[in-house]
Amino acid sequence: MRRLPLLIAALLPLALAGCGEPEDTRPGQPVKHRRAAFATILKAFEPMGKQLRDDRYEADKFLTHAKALAAAKDGPWQYFGADTNYPPTHATARVWSEPERFEADRQAFFKATDKLLQAAERRDEKEVKAAYEAVHDSCRTCHKAFKE
Repeated sequence: MRRLPLLIAALLPLALAGCGEPEDTRPGQPVKHRRAAFATILKAFEPMGKQLRDDRYEADKFLTHAKALAAAKDGPWQYFGADTNYPPTHATARVWSEPERFEADRQAFFKATDKLLQAAERRDEKEVKAAYEAVHDSCRTCHKAFKE
């Protein structure tokens, strides 16, 4: 009887491992690459938001992150092919059923990202805050429509 709790404790991690997301096993792993590209965008974007939220704006560091965001902005889009709506995606079917809207949101993200980089290059904190919010809003708009 004393072994049962030990057995349960030993088997629980194995059982939970089976509950995770499925692996992307399709040729070229487009969902995996798209998710990694979005993670790269977030890695550049989040430190800028932290600076602004904490009232610790550092123009040079912010510019470095803005440049990284601009360099990463094209990363995920090539991986939204017609046959890439399968687990482990978090994209909704609307990506493929509403391609014009998806493209419009993608273009809005590009435009906002470009304006953020321009603001960061001018080192005007007020302008940077507004431009950062525009990028944040473009992300939020797309996520509401196209991400589970």
